[in-house]
Amino acid sequence: MKKHLSFIIYHLSFIAVLLFTAHCLPLTASAQIAVKAETIWTMTGEPITNGVVLVNNGKIEAVGTAAQVKIPANYRVINTRVLTPGLIDAHTVIGLNGYLNQPHDQMALDGSSTVQPDLRAIDAYNAQETLVEWVRQFGVTTIHTGHQPSALVPGQTMIAKTFGRNVEEATLVPTAMLAVTLGNAAFAAQGRSPGTRAKQVAMLRAELIKAGNYKGEPRDLKQEMWKKVLNGEIRLLVTAHRAQDIMSALRIAKEFNIKIVLDGASEAQLVINEIKASGFPVILHPTMFRAGGETENLSMETAAKLKAAGILVALQSGYESYVPKTRVVLFEAAIAAANGLSRRDALATITIDAAKILGLDNRIGSIAVGKDADLAMYDGDPFEYITHCTGTIINGNLVSEIIR
Repeated sequence: MKKHLSFIIYHLSFIAVLLFTAHCLPLTASAQIAVKAETIWTMTGEPITNGVVLVNNGKIEAVGTAAQVKIPANYRVINTRVLTPGLIDAHTVIGLNGYLNQPHDQMALDGSSTVQPDLRAIDAYNAQETLVEWVRQFGVTTIHTGHQPSALVPGQTMIAKTFGRNVEEATLVPTAMLAVTLGNAAFAAQGRSPGTRAKQVAMLRAELIKAGNYKGEPRDLKQEMWKKVLNGEIRLLVTAHRAQDIMSALRIAKEFNIKIVLDGASEAQLVINEIKASGFPVILHPTMFRAGGETENLSMETAAKLKAAGILVALQSGYESYVPKTRVVLFEAAIAAANGLSRRDALATITIDAAKILGLDNRIGSIAVGKDADLAMYDGDPFEYITHCTGTIINGNLVSEIIR
């Protein structure tokens, strides 16, 4: 039944985009906008009923009830039923991998080597990729994207807004984390290393030891990146689904005193106590991810279990090998809300909690004065599949609006 529900939801999302036209405005100076909403999920406290948010110079100027916030005469007024912070996809590959699913728009993996920490996501990111525009139409305003988890060390990640004429305009953080993959997805083919789990961990350990002895001359881009990991400047984003691989990641982190973010974590429920003790956050697999192979033990209730244990958790669209090449985190959170998470906690996994994991909660993830004016507007409950995102605001610009 759940598989059928997942199928229906994703196909309805495509139909919704076809039935309505998103009007994308050119990038201009930030507008002065007043958004009036029946319900505002600020993610800083209880929802506001009959509320107003003022947007000025790319930032949130004021937020409160209609009785508290006076709308200046020169502000454009937009009415909506439900207003949320702009949604955050805590891990994806869009912008590197495109919707055409052809070699020329699949830039998230270089198969020439298993360890490539020097590959920068910003050098492959396409701000004009159709999938970036597509997820924006559902209210996604920020993405943490980069190289796909199909090699031991596929490359770096970056954080970008889902609007901008080029990578420079879109980028929030040019180098966010260094991606590492443990498990079957990172096994090399044709007898090359790594061919076992022990070899994967040994190769990681060898790179970290080598970086510890690196003095900066001659310059080595790979060692420079590993050095940043050792110095705590950059975290490892470790994709690991099996409990044994999660434990290996925690062991490496402890051995070298480095910071990591667990990613995927299909069997996180089997090692919740160990994850909790580590203090590391989890960017969990998409709620409706397909169960099979390493992900055979995943559960739609895992997000709720991690939250109940006091572990900081976010949801993601992840990496998909098939067209259209991405999921939508709004739907993933909706299913999590139907499987143990409260509506607020589910929304947090794609707003404020995702922002905390990415280290950007001072700018994005909630509706508060002084934060980036990234907002998503809906004509009903965002978690209902018949609801539409009627408009998206990024950095104070109305960049997507449904024209009925």
